[in-house]
Amino acid sequence: MMQTIDGEDNFQKDVLQSKLPVLVDFWAEWCGPCRAAAPILDKLSTEYDGRVDFAKVNVDGNSPLAAKYGIAAIPTTIIFKDGQPVQQVVGLKSQKELKKILDGILG
Repeated sequence: MMQTIDGEDNFQKDVLQSKLPVLVDFWAEWCGPCRAAAPILDKLSTEYDGRVDFAKVNVDGNSPLAAKYGIAAIPTTIIFKDGQPVQQVVGLKSQKELKKILDGILG
């Protein structure tokens, strides 16, 4: 299940302090490729339930977070593990490509 992160406090609790790796989708309402990524990420969140958490950050409402992680283009996906960004993916990726990345991180 995809959770929506709003603000630094939520991000700290739901992403940085998570026991599981967290895939964070930085997106915006007006971004076509972001909307295309949503169903792919929803499927993956079901498939990886209990192994990887999934979260969305709307860059329009959370520009300090976007700036902190150097988000220059959207969609950008960052996977966090143990509170640290371990993989950044810029642009729309297929479900297969994202699975390969997640499987690599899960080892």
